[in-house]
Amino acid sequence: MPRRRPGALRAERGTYDGRRPPAWAWELPPVDRLSPGATAAVHWARPGRGAEITDLLNRYRTFLSGPGSPLLLVPSECPACPGCARDDVAVVRDDLGDLYRELPPVARAALGRVLRGLDARFRRRTLPHPVPSAGGWVDWSGRPRAWWHRRLYEGD
Repeated sequence: MPRRRPGALRAERGTYDGRRPPAWAWELPPVDRLSPGATAAVHWARPGRGAEITDLLNRYRTFLSGPGSPLLLVPSECPACPGCARDDVAVVRDDLGDLYRELPPVARAALGRVLRGLDARFRRRTLPHPVPSAGGWVDWSGRPRAWWHRRLYEGD
C-alpha cells in the first residue's frame, strides 16, 4: 500500500485544525493583548505580521483614546501611499479585517474579541454620516463599504 503524502493528510484535516504551532512561534514577542497561544498562531500563520497587527491595534486605540466626543474621522492626505493611508482610521480597520480573515481559528477568535470591544467604542464615540456621499460608500467594484467608512469625517 502506498504511503500517503503529508500534504494530503493536512489537506484532509485542514491547515490548522487540531495542530499546535511549532516551538519557534511560542518564543516570538507577544501580539497586543492576545493570549500566548493566539500569539503563537499569528506568528505561525503570518510570519512577520505580528508586529503589523500590534501597530494597527495601537493606531486604532490611539484614535479611540482621543479627546472630545464625538470623534471625527480624519481622511488621509495621501491615500495612495500605503503608509499615509493608515492615517485614516477606517483604512486601519480595513487592514485589521483583512488580517483577521487570514488567521487560523485560535488567533482569529482572540483578535475578534479585541476587535469587538474596539468596534463598540468606535460606534459609541463616532457619529454616523447623515447623508450618503456620492460614490463614497462603495468601493471600486461597486460593493458597499463597511460600516466604519460611513461615519462622520472632519469637514463633512
